[in-house]
Amino acid sequence: MQDIYQGIFPIVPTPFNDDGSLDLDGQRRVIDCMIDQGVDGLCILANYSEQFLLSDSEREILQTLCLEHTNARVPIIATCSHFSTRIALERCQNAENQGAAMVMMMAPYHGALLKANDEGVYQHFEALSQAIDIPIMIQDAPLSGVTLPVPLLARLAKDFSNVSYFKIETPGTAEKLKILLQAAGDHIDGPFDGEEGITLLADLEAGATGTMTSALACEQIRPIVIDYLDGRLDNAERQYHRLLPLINLENRQCGLRACKVVMKQGGVIKSDAVRHPLEPLPQLARNKLIKLAKDLDLIALRWGK
Repeated sequence: MQDIYQGIFPIVPTPFNDDGSLDLDGQRRVIDCMIDQGVDGLCILANYSEQFLLSDSEREILQTLCLEHTNARVPIIATCSHFSTRIALERCQNAENQGAAMVMMMAPYHGALLKANDEGVYQHFEALSQAIDIPIMIQDAPLSGVTLPVPLLARLAKDFSNVSYFKIETPGTAEKLKILLQAAGDHIDGPFDGEEGITLLADLEAGATGTMTSALACEQIRPIVIDYLDGRLDNAERQYHRLLPLINLENRQCGLRACKVVMKQGGVIKSDAVRHPLEPLPQLARNKLIKLAKDLDLIALRWGK
């Protein structure tokens, strides 16, 4: 019987040198810092890992490095999304063979207009589920532009036993989680949310058992999930409201740059560079971010000092 994963599985950022090349030593330090934050697992090669700016060969290098360096200290979810079912299938099989505990997949899309319809999405995940034995997490995110209605998600959960985790981060996440669990809860091992935890408390109330945030404040977000699941609701609510200014700043102004800025400030990585056409974080947001990080005494802000 496979483990059921819950808690916090944050996205591993991809550090670059100032010239935009991969900082592989920094990648190892990022993983060590995140494990020291007390995470329940890690997610690699996701959108907040700048996966859309990585070449195929870089993906292979990073996946191998992350799985080998983590060395089963925590389970790893590998993001394997691709518009091509064949390529997605090959990525999933490779991740499973290298020791990933789970794969995370967005619905097949390419740009704004190339999207699979409901039956195409179903066939995509049918092929993936038959190709691997480890769990599959469906990432339901606005970035894809693909609408995944609850009846389709419930059908996938019921028809394919390893399609058992769902990361919902659409508008109205809590209501969608609630309806999905009502429709197929017996077939779902892990209802997760994302979006930096900006609706985390409402999502926990709707039935979420896990969250997939950035690497910014894992040690302070995890207690919200654990306290809520253990019935310490007042503690969870207090901590959530304490973190909301930071979560809001990250979600609305900083995006994936936030954890890189804090990790550079904390000596985890040498550079907070992002790859063009992404741009560096503006100074006003940077100053506010560092102030909030200091006020909260984030581990990432002092880990490498």
